[in-house]
Amino acid sequence: IRTLRYYDEIGLLKPEFINNETNYRYYSTKQFERLNTIKYLRALDMPIVQIISFFENKDVDKMIQILDEQKKTVISMKKELELIEKKIENRLNQLIDANNTEYNKINIKHIKKREIIVIRKDISIFEDLEHPIRDLEKISSLKAPIFLGKIGVSISADKIKKDIYEEFSSIFIILEEEDFYKGKVETLEESLYATIRFQGTHRDSRKFYKKLKKFIKDENCQITNDSIEITIIDSGITN
Repeated sequence: IRTLRYYDEIGLLKPEFINNETNYRYYSTKQFERLNTIKYLRALDMPIVQIISFFENKDVDKMIQILDEQKKTVISMKKELELIEKKIENRLNQLIDANNTEYNKINIKHIKKREIIVIRKDISIFEDLEHPIRDLEKISSLKAPIFLGKIGVSISADKIKKDIYEEFSSIFIILEEEDFYKGKVETLEESLYATIRFQGTHRDSRKFYKKLKKFIKDENCQITNDSIEITIIDSGITN
């Protein structure tokens, strides 16, 4: 009833007759064809505006035109949904992996190169990271919701060698293929990494840096670049 009243208001399907006393709308069988066409086009997710345009100039060529336009729209929507599906898959795999992790254990991992957008500045580990995250949002023109699980901070190799862990040297966001970012990027090179996972905040990281540093020394390896510290699960999604 609500739909038929709406179609009447916008002039898409006016009733054959309206009883002024009861306000009942009456439709004739010859209007069924128009109604069926409307229902068909709505089933194809055709916007009302296009349906009205079709009935104003109803012919086969017009139908071909609007169906072709709608097909292009659907293809575009399909691509967007595929990107969303990929982002969900990436985040799901990340969370499942993190949820089943073994904490406080050092592993050597081969990690492929990753593209990042980075801001190089000194940031105290006691500072609220929301401010530099907003700066990242501004320079990248990317929306903050895509940052979940992809924000990282670094302590310079020089500071690590001097056992200075109270100040980050940069903040960055890891880009995924689905982000389609066209601006300036830097690369975290493909390499072997000594890694450790822990439960806590960035402020709790000092002892784990020391543990990693000792491990690297005991393995006769060297620190060749800045650290990479990423929050996989934050207070936004768990207590």
